[in-house]
Amino acid sequence: MSNDLHTKKEIRVGVIGFGFMGRTHTKAYQCAQHDGFPCKVVAIADSGIQSLDQPKDSVGNIASADSEIDTSQITLLRDAQELIDRPDIDLISICTHTDTHVDLAIQALNAAKHVLVEKPIAINPADVHKLTVVANESGRICIPAMCMRFWPAWLKMRELIHSKQFGTVRSAVFHRLGSRPTWAAEFYADESRSGGVLHDLHIHDTDFIVHCFGVPQAVTTVGDGLHLSTHFHFADGPVHVFAHAAWDHQPAAGFEMRCTIACQHATIDFDINRDNQLIIHKADTSTPIDVGNLSGYDGEIRYMIDLISGKTDTNTTSMNDAAMVADVLEAQSQSISIGLKVSL
Repeated sequence: MSNDLHTKKEIRVGVIGFGFMGRTHTKAYQCAQHDGFPCKVVAIADSGIQSLDQPKDSVGNIASADSEIDTSQITLLRDAQELIDRPDIDLISICTHTDTHVDLAIQALNAAKHVLVEKPIAINPADVHKLTVVANESGRICIPAMCMRFWPAWLKMRELIHSKQFGTVRSAVFHRLGSRPTWAAEFYADESRSGGVLHDLHIHDTDFIVHCFGVPQAVTTVGDGLHLSTHFHFADGPVHVFAHAAWDHQPAAGFEMRCTIACQHATIDFDINRDNQLIIHKADTSTPIDVGNLSGYDGEIRYMIDLISGKTDTNTTSMNDAAMVADVLEAQSQSISIGLKVSL
């Protein structure tokens, strides 16, 4: 990466879309700023709201910090292009509906902005590849907001997998179960736009599996737009990798996010609903691992700021990764349709 991208100056941020995810990004930028990261949200674009201080109408699956967003120095714009064109913005978070992501990201990159774009990038893999080409040629930083790659416990899990501290992985099983989002309910009910549970929820575990073990040789996926499971087949890797996702649980059942990774000499055990979210079981001993209290949203924002400011040159989450994952998701969709294993 060229040095002209790096800066020690304050990185001025614009957020497009101020629904649940836009609020989440804005709060994460402000928390990072409070902790000394050189960033400041200066503008938000959303044509659907009258004020940045109007009450939020929904919450996400995962509880976030209780701190309020300080809107006193943020300008509300009605038009995304107006935000993209502003010369006082260096970085744009795109937190709009999925079917607007690619066009907005390309417009922002063409305006010489860095871009953090929410997942899924797009439902059609060709659109993800299109943005990947533009991003790679832009000279700007553009990454997908795959928050699980930055969840502290999951960072630790990947570290343990790659270091082989407990030997090789034999099995990895993931569960991500809840009810369909209540924010933007009409959008999420339209699978042609949201991609259903496959592209919006199951994508997290698919991405993490690719991040840890590489692209699978094949996938077998069964289910529908509300509830599905995938067996990931690897020619040279774990003998059993399985992920289960659901949007058809009743809201009173809450949200489950769990995974169990069986290594040769230990079992890595994560459950977001426990006080000790990450536990290592070895022989007759179970050891909780302290992973702090930041979320994956905090992690991805701080990682982006570090990339832009030059604190790190190691880009472990690129649009190339998003393109690979889009191809895996397409294979999963095909597997559901034909009821067979699909090779990649």
